[in-house]
Amino acid sequence: MGTDRKVCSRCRRCESFFYRPYSGEVLCKKCFLGTIEGKVRATIGKYKMFSFKDRIAVAVSGGKDSLSLLQILSKIEKKHSTASLVAIIVDEGIRGYRDEAIEIATNACKKLDIEHQVTYFKKLYGVTLEEIVERMRQTPKTRLSPCAYCGVLRRRALNVAALKVGANKIATGHTLDDETQTILLNIFHGDVPGIAREKPVTEVVHPRLVQRVKPFCEIPERETALYAYVKKIKFQSVPCPYSSEALRNDMRLMLNRVEEKHPGTKFTVFRSIEKIRSALEVCGKKEGFKECRECGEPASLDLCKTCQMLKQVNS
Repeated sequence: MGTDRKVCSRCRRCESFFYRPYSGEVLCKKCFLGTIEGKVRATIGKYKMFSFKDRIAVAVSGGKDSLSLLQILSKIEKKHSTASLVAIIVDEGIRGYRDEAIEIATNACKKLDIEHQVTYFKKLYGVTLEEIVERMRQTPKTRLSPCAYCGVLRRRALNVAALKVGANKIATGHTLDDETQTILLNIFHGDVPGIAREKPVTEVVHPRLVQRVKPFCEIPERETALYAYVKKIKFQSVPCPYSSEALRNDMRLMLNRVEEKHPGTKFTVFRSIEKIRSALEVCGKKEGFKECRECGEPASLDLCKTCQMLKQVNS
């Protein structure tokens, strides 16, 4: 792929099949897989993501990133018998899209012999994402995209599910691409505390907010996709029908164009923020957490963002 060289840069024996532009390496399939799994282990160690007795809830959407992460963490977990894995799957209620993803995710969990839990927007909030979108489109004043609602409600759903299964960590499949997109989104929104808050391992700010970790945070999305293909992991390849409406999609296209011309740009953005994060945390306003007056869940305001959105939807 993308190179005339025939021999793998690592093993010097096998025929290469993948070219890594930002490092100049050409890799055979075996060495490519080894670099991905090795990078995940190195990232977990670098950020001290897990401890030996953790109960880890893996957020599984049915996409390439989350299913690749589930497979790698399952492989790692087998070597650490005191830790345990459980998959949590969120059904937002998107007909013709989420049903297939849940089936794929469920089958993957069964194949890996991993316990799984499905949480439904309808049961948790009394409304599906499709119903939210329909109501919002009937309200001319609303400026939020479907992804804005989904992001807030999905985070709450994952936290509720993780608490239900007794997990003390939530592992998500956020890749380097996701992280750099989020950085730019927060810059575009002028959200300095958001830049400081979104990091590979979140702070423990409340006993009922489960700590989140991102073992894929230094791996490009292109490589998690290739990992899934090489490992023959079945995943849902159809994008969410609402994803094109989000500003994140514009960030994705812009970053990909720059990365193509200047390989390594995504790593530069990510590592630059890592270097100045401590300064951003000082500049950013620290949020004190209390309990939402409506639902009793942890919140930085009297009324949490989830309840604010649901009130808007139901009004």
